[in-house]
Amino acid sequence: MTRKVDLNSDMGEGFGPWKMGDDAALLDIVTSASIACGFHAGDPDVMDQTMRTAIANGVGIGAHPGFADLKGFGRRKLPIPHDELANAVAYQLGAAQAMAKRAGGQVRHLKLHGALANMASEDHALARVCYQAALDVAPDIVIMVLAATAQQDAAQELGCNWAGEIFADRAYNDDATLVDRSQPGAVLHDADVAAPRILQMLEAGAIISETGKHIPCRIDTICLHGDTPDAVNMARGIRQHLEQAGVTLVPL
Repeated sequence: MTRKVDLNSDMGEGFGPWKMGDDAALLDIVTSASIACGFHAGDPDVMDQTMRTAIANGVGIGAHPGFADLKGFGRRKLPIPHDELANAVAYQLGAAQAMAKRAGGQVRHLKLHGALANMASEDHALARVCYQAALDVAPDIVIMVLAATAQQDAAQELGCNWAGEIFADRAYNDDATLVDRSQPGAVLHDADVAAPRILQMLEAGAIISETGKHIPCRIDTICLHGDTPDAVNMARGIRQHLEQAGVTLVPL
């Protein structure tokens, strides 16, 4: 069983006066933060505040690029040409690097957001384009991939640093992709349900789908979404459950 694992959360997803999630509380619990870069959410001020808090708490910083879709929160599938997506990923990573450097830190990983991530989990060519764009900017960056999907295949093919990710608050299909949010039970809200499920996956070294299928994979990091109402309680409950089971939580 994996005895050391990262706990990451997507955050920095407010915009101007509109807040999304309790980032300050989450940054007391998680070990890595994937921070929005202004396209699907976030802005320079939110990025700065989130990064400075992360650095003060010893939390690893990651770039979280997505579609330029503020209204849809980056969760709508957009038919954008690959060359445009490559530029969008590079642009957002560059912004994250600049803001992190100014705050006294550095971007350690990159993780695709929302619909772009879901599309890349099923489309090897799309995943490769996005990851190559990031590697052109930062060759040593860790690419955080949805474990056992086309994202992982693309990262392995590129020979880059990568980390396999599973989700604490999402249900899985039998092909290791996430159950669509429109489906009942796609998003989990109860730490008492999610925490034992995650421990079971770590012990099995596999994703466990809704049907009970085991999909063997490397698990380096566990994610929960920072925009859900129960995110802080989920994070706290999961961390406590894992630590009681002897799992050490460490940044990537």
